[in-house]
This record gives sequence, structure tokens and C-alpha cells, in this order.
Amino acid sequence: MSFYRKNWYYLGGALFVALAFFVGFWGNQIDPLRKTPLLSFMALLMHQFEEYAIPGGFPAVFNIGWNHETEAPDRYPLNRPTCVCVNTFLAYPFYILPIVFPKIIWLGLAQILFGMAGQLFVHGIVINRKLHSYYNPGLAVTVLLHVPIGVYYIRYVYAHGLIKPWHWVAGILASGLAMVLVVGLPVRFLRDRNSPYPFDPDENGALPHQRKIEEAGSEIEVARASRCPTSGRT
Repeated sequence: MSFYRKNWYYLGGALFVALAFFVGFWGNQIDPLRKTPLLSFMALLMHQFEEYAIPGGFPAVFNIGWNHETEAPDRYPLNRPTCVCVNTFLAYPFYILPIVFPKIIWLGLAQILFGMAGQLFVHGIVINRKLHSYYNPGLAVTVLLHVPIGVYYIRYVYAHGLIKPWHWVAGILASGLAMVLVVGLPVRFLRDRNSPYPFDPDENGALPHQRKIEEAGSEIEVARASRCPTSGRT
């Protein structure tokens, strides 16, 4: 388990390569309703690789840049077990279900919206605003893969008359529920400032966005100091 906690995103990258060969050789034989969620799952694997491997640094982005943590930024609120739980044990089944059941349109739509709209909102707007930046790890794959795949899926189901208004309602609700159950609640309940599973320094790394993260941490410290001035009594 220790090996998996430290290398799950590299294993995900290897799985992406294997799936890419599979789709490259046999993709024409796969129904688009099944192939598109499969491509979306592959985009998830690359999205995670971008966040944690190359260029990496998402733990610092999340813990310092987003959650303003300065006491234990290497393990709070995000730590290794939380990452494994969220990104593999929970996200993988959610992404694989539409591949197994491609004719359940609202399920495929929920998966597509999770990657296309949810990730774009988080990485493209929320995190960039907090870091005052134009890029953070995870944004590139969102823009280059999640969004185009999502647009193709929506156009396909519309072109073939497969989508109904209630599919949108169910898909949006399911996607929002997944955001809570797959990401929100696990991060909240597994957070631990005394976690014995911190991230290694090289996982936060000296990256192009690292300066923005450090500046965010400095701003937090200054704000705290201004709220809690030292006493002048002798």
C-alpha cells in the first residue's frame, strides 16, 4: 500500500498509455457512446498526472494556495491517503460506470460535466483567482482534453436524438453530488494535521506557479500578524 500511495499517479499514467494503444488499434470498433466516456477517463488519468507528476505541485496549490494552510502545508488538509481515496478509489468507479453502461445518457453526461465544467471552474477560475495566475497544474489537460471531449459527447447525443431534458437535470444533479461525495466529503473527513503521510518536498516542487503559492502563504502570515499584534507592555 505504501508503494501505491506514493506512485498511484505514475501507475495511472501507465494505464493511460495502455488505453491509448487500445483505442488507437481498436477504437473504430467501439461505439461512440462507450468510447467518449473512455476518452474522458483517459483525460482524468492525464489530469491527475499533470497535477501530481509533471509539472506537479497540486498539493501545495490546494493546501497553501486554496486553503491558506501554513502550519502543516505538506499534509493538511490534503495528504497522501486522501489523494488515493479521492483520485482512485472514488473517482475511478465514477468515471468507469458510463463506460460499462453507455446507454444511460444522464450517467455519461454526469461524468462529462464533472470533467468539462467542474474541472474548468475549479482550475480555470477558482484556483487561478486565488493564486492571481493564469495556470495551475491540472488546467492544461482540462482545456485540451476534458472540454473538447465533453463538447463532442454533447454534440453526439444531440445529433442522434439520444438526450432528453430530464437527462440534463439528472446529469447535473449527479455531477454535483459526485463533487461532494468524491471530493468534498473525503477531503473534509480525512484531513489531519498530524497525518503520518505527508507529501515529499519534490511533490510540491519549485515550479513556475510556486512563487504564487509562496506569495499567498506570505500574505496569510501578514494578515494573521496584523490581526494579532504583540503586546507592548513590559
